[in-house]
Amino acid sequence: MEILILHGPNLNLLGERDTAQYGALTLTDIEERLRSEAQRLDIQPRFFQSNHEGVLIDSLHEARHWASGVLINPAGLTHTSVALRDAIEAIPVPTIEVHLSNIFAREPFRRESLTAQACVGVIAGFGWNSYILGLHALTELNKRDNPGA
Repeated sequence: MEILILHGPNLNLLGERDTAQYGALTLTDIEERLRSEAQRLDIQPRFFQSNHEGVLIDSLHEARHWASGVLINPAGLTHTSVALRDAIEAIPVPTIEVHLSNIFAREPFRRESLTAQACVGVIAGFGWNSYILGLHALTELNKRDNPGA
């Protein structure tokens, strides 16, 4: 099972930016933990981060040809990007939105997710473990949708 793990704007600054909200781990630290868990689950992850909306959309379009699932942390684009939402909806790949913080307990403008409307689910508020929970959810979705695989 191959999955795309897509990180949106400013997540390259994890470990430096607002550590009270996002934790002290860097994006590299999180990806190392994800690699370890993915190996245990027999998942081949492909990681990608961009601060550019169109590049994230291109990554989703490419994933439609090879991915069994997508974990996406759209970061600030969560609340603003109709284009990213439409790209998620356009690909025939189950996509789970993940967030380090609980966006529903934050500022009012962060409480609405445009992108979640196109995802099969949202996991938020568990720090870097949101990604781990997302890996497990994609594994279960794959088993449900592909019995015997």
